[in-house]
Amino acid sequence: MTTAAETRSQRPEVDAAAAAKLQQKADARALKDLMKPVAAPLLLGRGLAVGSAILAVVPYISLVKIGALLLAAATADTTLNAQEVNRWITILILTFTLRLVFYFAALLITHLADIKLGHLIRERMVHRFSRVPLVWFTSTNSGRVRKALQDDIGTVHHLIAHQPVDGTVAMVMPLALMGYAFLIDWRLGLLAIATLPFYAGAMSLSMRGMGEKTVQMDQKLGIVSARMVEFVTGITVVKAFGQVGRAHRAYQESAEEFQDFYYAWVRPLIRVSSLGTSLLAAPLILIINLGGGTLLVQQGIVTTADVLATSLIALLIPYGLEVMMNSAWSSQLAGAAATRLTDLLETPTLNEDASETTPEGHDVVFTDITYSYGTTEDVGFALHDVSFTLAEGTITALIGPSGSGKSTIATLLARFDDPHSGQITLGGIPLRQIGNLYAHVGFVLQDPQLPSISIRDNISLGRPDATDEQIYKAARAARIFDEIAALPNGFDTIYGADTGLSGGQAQRIAIARAILMDAPVLILDEATALTDPESQHQIQQALSELVRGKTVLLIAHRPEVIKGVDHIVLVENGAVVATGTHDELLTQPGYAHLWDATTATLTRGANA
Repeated sequence: MTTAAETRSQRPEVDAAAAAKLQQKADARALKDLMKPVAAPLLLGRGLAVGSAILAVVPYISLVKIGALLLAAATADTTLNAQEVNRWITILILTFTLRLVFYFAALLITHLADIKLGHLIRERMVHRFSRVPLVWFTSTNSGRVRKALQDDIGTVHHLIAHQPVDGTVAMVMPLALMGYAFLIDWRLGLLAIATLPFYAGAMSLSMRGMGEKTVQMDQKLGIVSARMVEFVTGITVVKAFGQVGRAHRAYQESAEEFQDFYYAWVRPLIRVSSLGTSLLAAPLILIINLGGGTLLVQQGIVTTADVLATSLIALLIPYGLEVMMNSAWSSQLAGAAATRLTDLLETPTLNEDASETTPEGHDVVFTDITYSYGTTEDVGFALHDVSFTLAEGTITALIGPSGSGKSTIATLLARFDDPHSGQITLGGIPLRQIGNLYAHVGFVLQDPQLPSISIRDNISLGRPDATDEQIYKAARAARIFDEIAALPNGFDTIYGADTGLSGGQAQRIAIARAILMDAPVLILDEATALTDPESQHQIQQALSELVRGKTVLLIAHRPEVIKGVDHIVLVENGAVVATGTHDELLTQPGYAHLWDATTATLTRGANA
C-alpha cells in the first residue's frame, strides 16, 4: 500500500513527466508548423525515397535468378544460358543505377528544401528583430539568438535534409525486402526475421518514456549552458573579487543535476539495449539463416541462391531499424529546437503606427509614463506616472540615485521600448507615429556600441551617404580626427580587429557619429562616466560642440554640468519628485542631499 508520504515524494516526478509529455506534443506542433513552407518538396523527396527503396529489391531478384541459372547449368551439366544471365545482370545494374538516381535526387530536393527553410527562418528573424524593442537584447536573449541561428537551425537541418529520405528508405526497404523473402519461401522469410520480435521487445522497454526524458534532458542541458555562459562571461569580475567558488557553484550544481538525471535514466537501459543489439548481431543472424537455410536446401525445399539472398536481406534489416531509431531521436531534438526557434520568431515587437508625419518643432513631452521591464507582479514598475517637458533648444538634466529610472527614461525617449501607459510626443506627435525617428533623435550612451566595421563606416552609420569631407568634419568636431588619422589604415581601420581603441576614443567616435547625424533632439547618458580625466576633458569639448542649439536630455553627476543646465528633473524610485533650475531646487531636500553628496565625493577625490 502506498503511503501519503510516498505519494507526495512521487508527485514531483509525475508532474515533471506530465509536463515533459505536454512539451513533447508542443514541440511536435512547432516542428510541423516550422516545416510547412517546405512540406511539398519534402513530400516529393519521400516519394522518390519510396521508389528508391522498392528498387532495392530488384538486385536480390536478379541475384536469385542468376543463381538459379548457374545452379541449373551445373546440375544438368549443360551450357550456361549466357544471354539470360547477361539480361539479369543488365537489369541488376540498371535498377541499381536508377535506385541511386532516385536516392540522390531525393537528397538534392530535401537539401534544397533545408537551404530554403534556413533562409526563410533567418529572413524572418532579421525582419522580426528589426522591430523588437532594443531593451530585449540583453546578453541572455542575444545568447538565445546566437544558439538559434547556429545550433538549432543545424539541428533542424538533419530532420529536413536527411530524415525524409533516409528515414523513408529505412522503413520501406526492409519491408519490401522482407516481403520478397517471404515470396521466395515463407520459411526463409521467418528465418530472416527470427530475432526481430525479441529485439522489438527489448527496444520497447528501453524506449519507454523516451520522448518525455528527451524533453527533460534538453531542458536541463539548456540550464547547464546558460549557467556556463554566465560563469564564463563574468569570470574577470569574479576572479577580481575572489568569488570563483561561489560563481562556479551554480554551474557545478546544474551540471551535477544533469549528470544524476542522465545516469538514472541511462543505467537501467544499458543492459536491455545491449541485449537487444546483440540479437541483431551479424554472426547470430548468419547462423540462424545459413543454418536453417542449409536444412531446407538439404530437404530440397529451397535453393542455395534463395538462402543466400534471404540471408543478405536479414543482414540489412538491422540497418533500417537503427536508422529509424536515430530518426526518432533526431525528431525529438529537432522538435525542441523548433520550439525555441518559434518562440524567437514570435518575440513581441514594437507597435508600428509610423507615418511620414514630420514633427513641428522639437519640444519633448512625457505624459503619465508608466513602464516595467517585466510583469509588474514579478518586478514592479520601473517608472510610474512620469511627466515633464524638454523645451526646444534647452538642456535638461536627469538626476537621481542609482536605480531611480534615469536611464529608463532616456531609453524610452530613444524608443528602445514603448511605455506601458502614457505617451511621449516630439513636436506634438507621438514617437510611434514618427517614421524615421532617429533622424530626429540622436544619442550618446555610456557604452558607445561600435560594430566591427571601419571607423569611417562607424561614423557614417546613421548617414551612409555622407561624404569623406563630412565624416572628417564630424571627427574634428569630436576631437578624434588626429588620432584616427595616425592609425596605420586611418579611417579604413576596422574597429576591434586592426587596432584597439581606448574607451575615450571609442566614445568620441560615437560622438562624431551623432554630430554627423545632426539630430535636433539629443540624449546623453553619462557619456563620460567610464573614461579617464584626460578623455573626459576631450569628450566634454566634443559634447559642447554636439549640443549646440539642440533639445538635450542629459544624465550626469558632475556638479559643474548639472549647475549649468537650463532645467533639472529629480527622479526617485521611478517617479519625478521635483523639477526646476539648480537654484530653485536647492531648497528641495532630496536634491540638496544629492548635491551635497556629489560635491563631497568629488572634493575627496580631488584631495586624494
